[in-house]
Amino acid sequence: MRRFLLLYATQRGQAKAIAEEISEKAGTHGFFADLHCLSESDKYDLKTETDPLVIVISTTGTGDPPDTAIKFVKKIRDKTLPPDFFSHLRYGLLGLGDSEYTYFCNGGKMVDKRLQELGAQRFYKTGHADDCVGLELVVEPWIDGLWTALNKQFVSSEGKANMTSHISTTSDVFLQTDRVKPEVLPIDSQIAHLKLDDSGRKVSEASTPNITNICSGTLIEDFEPSLTQSIPPLSQSALNIPTLPPEYLDVQFEDPLSQEQCQVSFTPVDTVFQVPISKAIQLTKKDAIKTTLLLELDISNTTFSYLPGDSFNIICPNDASEVKELLQRLQLSEKREHCISLKIKENNQKKGATIPQHIPERVSLQFLLTWYLEIRAVPKKAFLRALVEYTSDSGEKRRLQELCSKQGASDYNHFIRDSYVSLLDLLHAFLTCRPPLSLLLEHLPKLRARPYSCASSCLFHPGKLHFAFNIVEFLSSVEPVTLRKGVCTGWLALMVDSVLQGNGNISRGNNVESGFPKISIFPHATNSFRLPNDLSVPIIMIGPGTGIAPFIGFLQHREKIQEQHPDGNFGAMWLFFGCRHKDRDYLFREDLNHFLQNGILTELKVSFSRDIPESGEDKPPKYVQDNIRLYSQKIARILLQEKGYIYVCGDAKGMAKDVNDALVEILSKEAGVEKLEAMKMLATLREEKRYLQDVWS
Repeated sequence: MRRFLLLYATQRGQAKAIAEEISEKAGTHGFFADLHCLSESDKYDLKTETDPLVIVISTTGTGDPPDTAIKFVKKIRDKTLPPDFFSHLRYGLLGLGDSEYTYFCNGGKMVDKRLQELGAQRFYKTGHADDCVGLELVVEPWIDGLWTALNKQFVSSEGKANMTSHISTTSDVFLQTDRVKPEVLPIDSQIAHLKLDDSGRKVSEASTPNITNICSGTLIEDFEPSLTQSIPPLSQSALNIPTLPPEYLDVQFEDPLSQEQCQVSFTPVDTVFQVPISKAIQLTKKDAIKTTLLLELDISNTTFSYLPGDSFNIICPNDASEVKELLQRLQLSEKREHCISLKIKENNQKKGATIPQHIPERVSLQFLLTWYLEIRAVPKKAFLRALVEYTSDSGEKRRLQELCSKQGASDYNHFIRDSYVSLLDLLHAFLTCRPPLSLLLEHLPKLRARPYSCASSCLFHPGKLHFAFNIVEFLSSVEPVTLRKGVCTGWLALMVDSVLQGNGNISRGNNVESGFPKISIFPHATNSFRLPNDLSVPIIMIGPGTGIAPFIGFLQHREKIQEQHPDGNFGAMWLFFGCRHKDRDYLFREDLNHFLQNGILTELKVSFSRDIPESGEDKPPKYVQDNIRLYSQKIARILLQEKGYIYVCGDAKGMAKDVNDALVEILSKEAGVEKLEAMKMLATLREEKRYLQDVWS
């Protein structure tokens, strides 16, 4: 078995899952993958590595490497390293990202570029997988081509030049003998389109679509593809589906545990702080489209510290009703208080099988599903493939096979990925699917803590931490359609609901009452979204909706600094804010007027996207990007001549992208340069840490 070193750096588990897939497939191609997380630096040494290196790395935040890669990136960016430091390395890199964000795949690009600068050479082309259109569109062919590239690298390193002519020199041409033959499923259109009624029986022929007409290409008008049914050509296609992932966990139930014996533990423990909510304020009116809350946390009895612009993470549970429903669907309600014990199955086929690190010992089943597993996670294709084996109806089996197949990639993206379908949704849609608990524990990722921006300054609110959020609400995409709330925002709203009285305000003062709700938080690993050290530098802040939160902290901090240094030289502060309605969701309106009147805020430009202008009025700017275009000359002067900073906070896929495009237009117009040159100017601002983003999807 020819060894190669396989490293991954992940934020949400995707890079790890892909690396594990590569590791599992390696053996069938005659390779051994020495798999490690990039953060496990004690288990590998790139300075002495002689075998090929393969890296799978994701991107987080605004183009940052994931937390598990921070130390590695810091080490390789050491400017004292010689240019031949990694000249012995031959590597291939797969980067994961989302093109809806401005700096697509920047985590992988950063590592790729630095390895090149240090003398490492690629033995295989770099892949950039886009979560916006579906990671698998790049990931699957990249993995397929990896085996050919590895073969070539080993042949080359062994000096067998005469053999290289038999191996393709192009990394995206694959040898059939080096690939695992995918399962090819026969066509069975009639089975594919049979439906079930609520009792699981096949419905009568009269109530089903005309299958003969469908197969001949004559579609009835009301027949459309959905999560549970397909149409030609997919329904008539032979399918290439993924290899069945090997099962490796054995689950045993032990005696029930009391609630006191179940404790949420997260590592490292010393970074987690349990703090009470000391104030809750509803920032929006009752008739606003979204409900926005401001919460104050009392951190006075902890060592937790922060600066304006920092982020922090909240540890939250899954929705209790969804956990209950999942237990019922799995027919495990009676076992909910039982402690589970996990072991690795004997003679399992999974290479390097281990119990998932995020699953603790000695917790009850209900506690595990509540605090440790992301039950709302969108199922990956490997999970769908595994579910096929536990689905008894042939029509449902066929549809699950289609959704995880190469031919069904478009349907997977539309009906699973883009619809945010969860495991519970699948179990509602595919009534005969009854997976064992072990399969869920193998495939469900770790329940992530949710990040939030600090919306206060510790100088302005000593011992307190503020943050603002919208209560996320959406309809499930599967029958029965139900209203769901965001995992964390719904939980927070439920906790503070009892204390939101009358006008929506409740304050416990400095002495927090016993029994007031507490939450667990821990600091974010990296924070660069901060005020410049030079207070004389002008800054531009752009933050519609809850994107204004960190800027409230900026303004509070500046007010206190100016009070301490009344004769100081302070740069201008511009704020562009936007919301739907002036009278419904103008967040922090009184605070902003206060900062404006006191001279802390130099310019405040607000846009209202849904308000109708009065008769005779000029059409006002609708969005923040429209507003900044009106002040293009001043913005360009601040950025280019006065060396100012610009901050953008909010939605990545809509607002942040539109603002970035508007800034390119502004720089192009005011500097008199082509669009490409303006884009380079913005990239330079980012490299200089003068164009900073705190965005989310």
